[in-house]
Amino acid sequence: MAKFNKNGTIEDFQGFIESVFGLPDDRFYSIWDLLTQQQRFTMRALKGIRKGDADKTKINLLISFSWLMSIANRMHINLEDEIWKRFPYICSYCGKLPCVCKAAKTDKRVVIRTEDSIRPHSLADFQKMFAEIYPSKRRTHAEAGVHLAEEMGEVSEAIHNYLGQHQEKQFSSLKSELSDFASCVFGVANSLKIDLAKELAATYSNNCHACHQLPCKCVFSEVVAFKS
Repeated sequence: MAKFNKNGTIEDFQGFIESVFGLPDDRFYSIWDLLTQQQRFTMRALKGIRKGDADKTKINLLISFSWLMSIANRMHINLEDEIWKRFPYICSYCGKLPCVCKAAKTDKRVVIRTEDSIRPHSLADFQKMFAEIYPSKRRTHAEAGVHLAEEMGEVSEAIHNYLGQHQEKQFSSLKSELSDFASCVFGVANSLKIDLAKELAATYSNNCHACHQLPCKCVFSEVVAFKS
């Protein structure tokens, strides 16, 4: 049986997704299919925010995060490493903790450096880090959702650009956009006071969250019909 432990790392969760969903993903889903599913559940999470439905937002946020991991796996990207490079306990744009982009009207991305001695050790620690960089009291739930939607669009654009031209700079951009989307997942979770590690562990405690098989045996029609 495969499961995600609430004390696990982002890399652990990515590995869990590969062990449960890697085989069916590779056999049955193109990269565009994976992207469509990520978009689908992201939009459902946003609908939950619009309707004030915390449970709907939560389950769809978790599932969209899992599809993000499937995309990272398909592209052979260690997402935890890329998130840390992008957000080394400071804002990726202004380079401050907490972020001062809005107050300082920062209009140019600064060069940032990592200090590995302060790198978070677990997925839960990464959520705490993002809470410190981007305090949730500074934004509404709707603003957090809009930012998530914005980054979903940029992930899509980055995938299309890279697969259309196969340039290394576009692959670097893709890694950055996947990291930005992940940061917004943490941002929405912090705004809604969702303990992401705890909820992922509860949802993915027994192989696939839907069929509970290892590897997942959900057929496409069941994925399409999944209610959330």
